[in-house]
Amino acid sequence: MTEVLLHVYDVTNSGNDKTNGTIMQINKIFKDGIGLGGIFHSAVQMTFTYTMSNAFAYTDLWHYYALLAKCSLVQQVYGDEEWSFGYCEQGTGVFHCPSTKNPMYTFRETIKLGKTSFSVSKVNQILRELSREWPGHSYDLLAKNCNHFCDEFCERLGVPKLPGWVNRFAHAGDTAVEIAENTAYRFRQAKTEIVTASKVAYRFLAGVASNNSAAPDSPGNSDNGNPRFQGTWFKNFVSPAPKPSSSSDLENQTQGQDAEASLRSNSKHDI
Repeated sequence: MTEVLLHVYDVTNSGNDKTNGTIMQINKIFKDGIGLGGIFHSAVQMTFTYTMSNAFAYTDLWHYYALLAKCSLVQQVYGDEEWSFGYCEQGTGVFHCPSTKNPMYTFRETIKLGKTSFSVSKVNQILRELSREWPGHSYDLLAKNCNHFCDEFCERLGVPKLPGWVNRFAHAGDTAVEIAENTAYRFRQAKTEIVTASKVAYRFLAGVASNNSAAPDSPGNSDNGNPRFQGTWFKNFVSPAPKPSSSSDLENQTQGQDAEASLRSNSKHDI
């Protein structure tokens, strides 16, 4: 059985002392203070050692050198190396370095996750598969970071996953992004539905208006209730009387008025 360890680091690779100090303060408050979480890097190590009695058990020199070669392989896969995931433009993002000695971060603590019974060759197979599945360019701070890789690695080794606080901020951020994207999608969908409904309502109202204007007036209806008649009547009412087209027309109109006045005068005398 081989023990699986998780090494946790504070993320202090910003290149700015003030920013790094702020991250350390955040981790101190939210992890050490209330146990919620923080901004962390993690890596997985498997510890396995051969005792000297194992080596001296082999009297055959060929078997002894074969054991040394196997120990060298075990030293790389198990031994003092930790495995993690990070960004790079080309190739796999899976890498290893001396345990608790990653120079990009500040080591915080080690957590024992459990034990695995997998052989060296089986662990090598798992690492080869992960190396293909986790290219460096696929790294994402919220959705596919080093903590997600360690979760996947531990699951394949058959040991418990990382404690929730290690990657809680990334999960919260990823959830917030997903909620924002869903909200934006639903807003666009609602906007489209509103526009479609408005177009349907406009066409309906336009059709009603067109049918009303094209319908003939019934014989029983009075023209007083007809908007078209009322409009025409009002227009005729406010329109000025036609002006005389020439001076002769004006003279004829004056003579006609004088004759009408004379007739009225004579009628009064006859009475």
